[in-house]
Amino acid sequence: MLLHHYRFEPDETLFDTGDLRRELATGSPPVVLFKQALNLIQRRLDARFHDGADIRDLVHGRAWCLDRLLELAWTRHTWPDDGIALLAVGGYGRGELHPHSDIDLMVLLERDDDTPYREALSAFITFLWDIGLEIGHSVRSLADCQREAEADVTVITNLIETRTLAGPDRLREAMREQLSSCNMWPSHRFFEAKWQEQIARHRRHNNSEYQLEPNIKSSPGGLRDIQMIGWVAKRHFCLLRYEDVVAQGFMNDAELRILSQGQAFLWQVRYALHMLTGRAEDRLLFDHQRAIAKLFGFQDTPQRLAVEQFMKRYYRHVTALAGLNDMLLQHFDEVILRADETLETEPLNSRFEIKGGYIQARDDRVFHRRPAALLELFLLMAQHPRIEGVRAQTIRLIRDHRHQIDDTFRDDVRHQRLFMELLRSDGNVSRQLRRMNRYGVLGKYLPEFGQAVGLMQHDLFHIYTVDAHTLRLLKFVQHFRNPDSREAFPVAATLIQQLPKLELLWIAGLYHDIGKGRGGNHSLLGARDAEEFCQRHDLSARDTRLVVWLIEQHLLMSMTAQKRDISDPDVIREFAELIGEEMRLDYLYVLTVADINATNPTLWNGWRATLLRQLYGETKRALRRGLENPIDRDDWIAETRAEALALLRTLGSDVAHIECLWNTLGDDYFLQYQASEIVWQTQGILEHGDCPLPLIMISAPAEDSSEGGTKVFIHTRSVNDLFAASAAAIDQLDLSIHDARIATSSSDWTLNTFIVLDDQDEPIRDAFRLEEIRRHLVEELDDPDDYPQIVSRHTPRQLKHFRVPTRVLIEQDPANERTVLELIAPDRPGLLARVGRIFMEQEIALSAAKIATLGERVEDVFFITDRCGAPLTDQAHQTRLRERLCEMLDV
Repeated sequence: MLLHHYRFEPDETLFDTGDLRRELATGSPPVVLFKQALNLIQRRLDARFHDGADIRDLVHGRAWCLDRLLELAWTRHTWPDDGIALLAVGGYGRGELHPHSDIDLMVLLERDDDTPYREALSAFITFLWDIGLEIGHSVRSLADCQREAEADVTVITNLIETRTLAGPDRLREAMREQLSSCNMWPSHRFFEAKWQEQIARHRRHNNSEYQLEPNIKSSPGGLRDIQMIGWVAKRHFCLLRYEDVVAQGFMNDAELRILSQGQAFLWQVRYALHMLTGRAEDRLLFDHQRAIAKLFGFQDTPQRLAVEQFMKRYYRHVTALAGLNDMLLQHFDEVILRADETLETEPLNSRFEIKGGYIQARDDRVFHRRPAALLELFLLMAQHPRIEGVRAQTIRLIRDHRHQIDDTFRDDVRHQRLFMELLRSDGNVSRQLRRMNRYGVLGKYLPEFGQAVGLMQHDLFHIYTVDAHTLRLLKFVQHFRNPDSREAFPVAATLIQQLPKLELLWIAGLYHDIGKGRGGNHSLLGARDAEEFCQRHDLSARDTRLVVWLIEQHLLMSMTAQKRDISDPDVIREFAELIGEEMRLDYLYVLTVADINATNPTLWNGWRATLLRQLYGETKRALRRGLENPIDRDDWIAETRAEALALLRTLGSDVAHIECLWNTLGDDYFLQYQASEIVWQTQGILEHGDCPLPLIMISAPAEDSSEGGTKVFIHTRSVNDLFAASAAAIDQLDLSIHDARIATSSSDWTLNTFIVLDDQDEPIRDAFRLEEIRRHLVEELDDPDDYPQIVSRHTPRQLKHFRVPTRVLIEQDPANERTVLELIAPDRPGLLARVGRIFMEQEIALSAAKIATLGERVEDVFFITDRCGAPLTDQAHQTRLRERLCEMLDV
């Protein structure tokens, strides 16, 4: 299949048909002998793989061995005439076989009537199954081939890649003549069908090379993309070798090198996958990634895991192959298939013009004469939104001239101004930065970014490489500029219009994770790189300080919202002091929302949006009030209490009963809840009266709200293990807990609130489902004697996860007279129920919890005391608790 400077030489040391013929002549059972031959061939191939043999010799060598075996098997059967032939088709037709690749065969008949061959064919196919060959076979006449190929592009694709294994080759030649582009599927129609096929295939893989567990055959940049180039070239040019395609001008030598090296690497990976799994496996699953990294000799370093090094190499190859596939197919479409079309041309300047909606260089020496044009092209696209893309020949010129971007280029003030002009453009900046990355320009101009290309962090939290995540973040920033983003991101969409210098956000986004993979604090390393960038590009000292601060603190807002009690005025005051000014808060909020959304699509949900908006709002008020004049806790409590009471009065509630209830709740209750929540809970408690059953109230966010979660309020007698039983009961409903506020009145009644989402991370709004949840919780929690059984009978569903060791950090919170326990552990359904069970065993009381699920791990914070309400200060007790959590959660 279009091999690059390579000829497979038959190797009798792999398989000698003479030996097998002699053994067959002894009368030994043929099935046994053929099986032994197959096993011997594979053992020899695997041994050579381990010894580092050329992967092409192994892939083509296996096909060559199977050719000999099948030819010998064919000759052992009697065929009535020469109107039948055995053909290899598809991948086997290209002479490519991995250890467990399907062996695709076609029996080709000269005539439609297969009656004379049925008995021999049945015996032949049965024999192949008996010896353990995984074959896919079809029986077609020449007329069948013509009819089916005309109707289905996948059929003709298979049939243009055939080899005769046994029988007369004239049948295959006759078929090839019937299937020629003169008779069916002319180049343009074949290309369009295959292109649509590829678009659909890429869509199934999220149009991204950066899949967490990629399919090395079907994902963008995979083996199918290489084959696609071959099919198109083969159909149009009728060529067998890539060197001949180069001679036709469809590809150049540098592109041929990228293709050949990428194919060899992917073949190595695929061979290893088949060998390790013992089956035809093309998915590069997590466990396989580790095993192959070890097999290929990668070793862990202090900076990066072996598997991350291996995957970086994988992503670099497939990214290059995907870009090559895009460019070559676009080139084929523009220059070959549409060569006769007349396209409108609009000059932009002396170097560039728009042709058919795409920008192109006005001559092939533009980038040689003026290297600055390598940046100018992207600036022009940002300034002229009607430009749809870059014409293929210009992409090729960019790839051929990007080596000019060196230190001298980077230090040129003219080039620096061009890049800053792009960042300051009103156009789609993120799209142009993605294009620069696609064509290899961004990593050249920013070498620190180039180091991050293909850098994967091997966990389920970061599901993209550093460069892909960064460009996704910038894409979200651009999205916030569009009016249609206001519904999903109302605060970010408003703030981004108010930011005085959007280029500072682009720079902070580009550099926020760029320090990863080097060891040390990536935020500080990225800030240092960004500072050098700002100084080199002549930004003011004030702007530089803001960019550096944003990168150093880019995790601050999300961590505070997810791990701290943001209903506590002291937490807001501390956070506001770190922020310092409103403009920093605005920039940081937009950066944080874009960062979370770009990290993992599952991380952003209504509850996280609510937490960030609450933190933003409270901090904005604190900054406007002045850091020297922080709100007093007593004032906060009094304001909330007065607002809630006024609302209840308008609803006709009895003030005396309200005051009687509130006097038992304590001051912290009025810090934890907003006035509207207090009104809802107070009404429910008073209406519930003396009913012996637990009060369960559920509130869902409004239908038109994209924020918030479903609130579950539990009011019942305070008893041991209520949290553990509640968590287990909620988990049995396939709901996930994202926040928990635990409070107990002085009269020993609980006021526990859980924020829950369904298995799609969405609030539950359906009235029937809400009532089902309420009834279930009432039934489960009505008898405290059942709590140990509820907790112990819960068996969490199994999830595949990385081996994240459990970490337990315990520190004291003297201001609130409690202990703070931070738990970092592998995620799984039912984790909170397990934690609650351990708290029950260790006689721990819970006052609040902050739940944060980050991919495959959780980072939860629990505010705890002992059963007497005192902080957990006993070191022995802390040690027992830590050991039990690790013991239970590391299984």
